[in-house]
Amino acid sequence: MTILPHDLIVIGSGPGGYVAAIRAAQLGLKAAVVEREHVGGICLNWGCIPTKALLRSADVYRLMRHAADYGLSLEVAGFDLKRIVARSRAVADQLAGGVRHLLRKNAVTLVEGAGRLLGRGRVGVTQNGRAVAELSAPRIILATGARARSLPGVEVDGHLVWTSREALQPERVPRSLLVIGSGAIGMEFASFFNAFGAQVTVVEMLGRILPGEDEEISILARKAFERQGMVFHTGAMVEKLERHPDSVTATLRQGDQTISLTTDRVIVAVGIVGNVENLGLEETRAQVERTHVVVDEWSETGEPGLYAIGDVAGPPWLAHKASHEGVACVERIAGVPGVHPLDRARIPGCIYGHPQVASLGLSEAAAQEKGLNVTVGRFPFIGNGKAHAWGEPEGLIKTVFDTQSGALLGAHMVGAEVTELIHGFAIARTLETTETELMQTTFPHPTLSEMLHESVLAAFGRAVHL
Repeated sequence: MTILPHDLIVIGSGPGGYVAAIRAAQLGLKAAVVEREHVGGICLNWGCIPTKALLRSADVYRLMRHAADYGLSLEVAGFDLKRIVARSRAVADQLAGGVRHLLRKNAVTLVEGAGRLLGRGRVGVTQNGRAVAELSAPRIILATGARARSLPGVEVDGHLVWTSREALQPERVPRSLLVIGSGAIGMEFASFFNAFGAQVTVVEMLGRILPGEDEEISILARKAFERQGMVFHTGAMVEKLERHPDSVTATLRQGDQTISLTTDRVIVAVGIVGNVENLGLEETRAQVERTHVVVDEWSETGEPGLYAIGDVAGPPWLAHKASHEGVACVERIAGVPGVHPLDRARIPGCIYGHPQVASLGLSEAAAQEKGLNVTVGRFPFIGNGKAHAWGEPEGLIKTVFDTQSGALLGAHMVGAEVTELIHGFAIARTLETTETELMQTTFPHPTLSEMLHESVLAAFGRAVHL
């Protein structure tokens, strides 16, 4: 079989892989991408994008049901789940086609099949067990992503017990739904199905929902979800599931209490595990720690010339983290001057339920645990004119500063469109902006972004509308 020589091979075409390959091509490297299943990866095809399309339908439906609040009349607010799902799939398919176009435009070789390391800079590609190509390059990047984590005794069957993939294309809205795990994936699906009438119960092993968020934001989010009818069991575990023809009975353990709960369907959303299998890593010096490939700050593994980026390289499991890791990794390989490794403290996180949640940097508690003296600012949505005009007066913007230096340590938000606001503080962190510069910045009126300004002002006793 002819060996196809390249300067760089990327295994995986998700938001880390295809971005890395395109950046390599821009820098004059001959790059190839190997993809075994879906060009664009899980994020584009079965994660970030289609879930946001579903949630947009939920947002519109929610507005339809509250049309009277805006002076509008709508006799019947209905929905067609089949068309909602079809729109979600169409959006994902269109963008996947866009990734193929970008790879062609940048002269990146796309080889479809499963890639495996063969040693000495070679990658074998197979389809259905048959060898279809062999490539070689002095540098190889693993961008193989991750898959849903399973729970013992709570095995997914695709019918009664779902992962996110089954939840993305349901045939009907279940009358009742149990969501195991209250992180981003769990709460986004909980929000979607709740909007369309499912009675949603969420079980979280830790003491509060959204355990990765600032505690104050987590508490406010829970109250908002509960007002929508969701039920939560925190500090609880699912001990077993009993499956019936069209329902599931879950036995929950919450402290000394045992709870029995029967629902139509169950979604398992307890995190992800890296796709480290069947890559030939056992024949390299690269280390695998639990479910991810161990890398240094430049995404290098213990095997010379082998790198790993994105979900397969560990948390945070975010598409934008993968993309930026890929760019930094490739620019380092190409010798671009002034390249810096990715600073994980500057990576924003977003959750797209209703309400939305967004965060960046240290929570108030995490900053205090580090021994820092902090100054905290808070500004509620109820003090913002645009929030009232939109009919979204519930939420909070919270900022955490180092009292001594004035450095922005963290920002935490809950409420309408906060996923579109967090970037303001991400830019501020990247520029190492102080509280003084933020207070001197002019924010436009009337916008939700004014709350960022007011939160900073509030931290230093200068809030005007509070």
